[in-house]
Formats: sequence, structure tokens, C-alpha cells
Amino acid sequence: MSEFDIVDAAAIRDGRATDAYFERTEAALEAADRNPRVVAEVTADQFPDGEFEVFAGLGDAVELLAGRDVDVDAVPEGHLFDGGPVMRIEGPYLAFARLETSLLGFVSHASGMATAALDCRVAAPESQILSFGARHVHPAIAAAVERSALVGGFDGFSHVAAGELLGREASGTMPHALAICFGRGEQEAAWRAYDEGVPADAPRIALCDTYSDEVDEVLRAAETLGDDLDGVRLDTTGSRRGDFRHIVREVRWELDVRGHGDVDVYASGGLGPADLRELRDVVDGFGVGGYVSNADPVDFALDIVEVDGEPAAKRGKLSGAKSVYRTADGGHAVGLADRSGPAGAESLMEPVIRGGEVVDGDAGDLSAAAERALADAEAAEYGSDR
Repeated sequence: MSEFDIVDAAAIRDGRATDAYFERTEAALEAADRNPRVVAEVTADQFPDGEFEVFAGLGDAVELLAGRDVDVDAVPEGHLFDGGPVMRIEGPYLAFARLETSLLGFVSHASGMATAALDCRVAAPESQILSFGARHVHPAIAAAVERSALVGGFDGFSHVAAGELLGREASGTMPHALAICFGRGEQEAAWRAYDEGVPADAPRIALCDTYSDEVDEVLRAAETLGDDLDGVRLDTTGSRRGDFRHIVREVRWELDVRGHGDVDVYASGGLGPADLRELRDVVDGFGVGGYVSNADPVDFALDIVEVDGEPAAKRGKLSGAKSVYRTADGGHAVGLADRSGPAGAESLMEPVIRGGEVVDGDAGDLSAAAERALADAEAAEYGSDR
């Protein structure tokens, strides 16, 4: 039994992390000596409806399917999609049947979080945005949260172990707990301890709303740390009574009038895109947590669309292998894979696995995925109506 409630990588890889009915399906097909060659597609919506989402989680999906007797084509991670498949799998059904549960889990959750992150990025395109959401999820998936946030355009994240896994350094400031450990009225001691204790290359950003008025604590932090103070963080945006935008403007004014114009102001605490749009001209950076980590997964399904070369689909789904396209005006189009796409459109489906061998070594490239998301957001004018 696992020390924690964690399904380990071995169970995912060998297909034990599955729904029971796939095991029973395998037993039924094997008893009938039937294993047709199928084409199956991962799809959320059949037709475009103007609601774009970000495709993420492809690297884990490829890792899961590699070495199986399958061919896989997929939309590169980070692209925006709107209807039609994001992934197509072809091969003997029993080669991948029991992997469906994990496969959909990989891409559904990651795509939902990456889409939420992009919502925030387009709301504050010039601001620094860090992911603070790992505390809202099971620690086993913290790296998936932080990675998805980066795909959606965030600049960094707070989780240390996720940083080790992703090859990125975690970022952070200080918690209220540090000030509370020193006690009411002793905030200066907490700020000095932070300055003296953390590595020299870590920004000196003081949390300034633990006990007293934000302006009061900000000015005390500036006096305590002087030129070493890089920024201040205000963390009660979701619970603070009053006009938070006005509070930030007052903080900024009082810093400037005392010659601290180079001290940045950061905000965190229950923030979403609407908050970022409201504050982006007066705040230098944001910490966003639950809006990303608690995002609804994209409702992907894996559906068989061909059996032994013949179109097939369950009721309500479209039969036949399909491709998807980015049109010249930034739109999304769906068409049959064996026919030409719209004039001037770019086909988004690319081969990633052939005969079990990975043929796209960049399927899990995080930087490339983030670049695609931002480029597609601009082309599709994503968020312009928000």
C-alpha cells in the first residue's frame, strides 16, 4: 500500500490506473478472439463554437502511449482548439484500451488549468504573474499545476519540488506566518530576518498586511530595508474591506513621495482575470492560485471513429478520422482527414508516434508550448471579449 493516497507511475504506465469496465472490455474481446484495428479521437466538442481552450498535457500522453502498437497524431501542445480532435490514435484496440482513463486525465486537467492561466495572462499582458495554486491540490500533481500555468503564459511558480521536476527555479516571498512568529508590532524584526536569512539573489519582497494598515506596513518595510527592498506584497485582496484598487494607489503614492519609486507592488489572494484587469495599471505583479489550480478540466472523451477502415461512431459523435485547422483569420476548422482543408488554412495535427516509436521529440517542450499559446491567443484575439 502506498504511504500516501497516490497512484504511482508504474500503475499508470501498465494500465492499472483504469476504470474497471476497460478490464472487462478486454476480457470480453479476448474471449471473443476479437481485436479490431480502430481509429480513436480525443475530442471535447464536435464542431467549433467560438469557445477556444488551450491544449496541454501532451507530453504525459505521449509518454503513456510510447512503446505501444499505435500511431498517434496530435495538435502540438499550447495550440488553442475549438471543436474536433486534439489527438488521434490508430492501432489494435487492445493495444491502448485500458489506457483511456489515464490518457484523458492527463490532457483534461492540464488543458483546463492552462486555459485558466491564459485567461489571466491576456487580462494582464504586461504584468509578472506567478502561480501560487499548488496548495489547493493533491501534492502528487503539483508539478502538473505549475507546468500548466507556464503553458498558459505565467512567468513562474512557487512549488519547490515542481521546480526540481520541471527544471525551473521556484519563486516566492514570505508568508504571514513569518511575521506572526515574531509577534504583533515586531514586523520589522521579521523583515530583517528575511533579509538576513534568504539567499542574496532572492528578491527582497516584504509582505505588508499582517497586522496593520497596508500603507503603514509598507512604509515601515521601506524604512527597515531601505535600498535593499525590491517590492512589497499585499495579500488580502479577496478579504480586505474597502476599495482595494484605491489602497494600492495610496501605497504607490506614499512610496513615490518618499523616494521609493523603484519598489514594486505585488498583489495576491483569491485573484482572477477580472481582478487582474482592474489592477494591472497600478500593480507590478500578481500571484494567482485557485483560479488556475481549481479550474474545471476540459471535458475530453476518447471515441472510436473507425473500425477496420470503416467509419463508425456512437450516437451523437461524428464518424471518420478528422483533422483540424487554423484558418487565416485565426479561426478553427474541422474536416475529414482524407480531404483537403479550408483554403489557406494550416493543418494542426502532427505525427508524434509511429508504430510505438516517438517521432516528435519536442512533444513535451514547455517553452515551445507557451510560445504557441501566446501566438494563438493573439491570432484568435483570445480574451478580447472578456
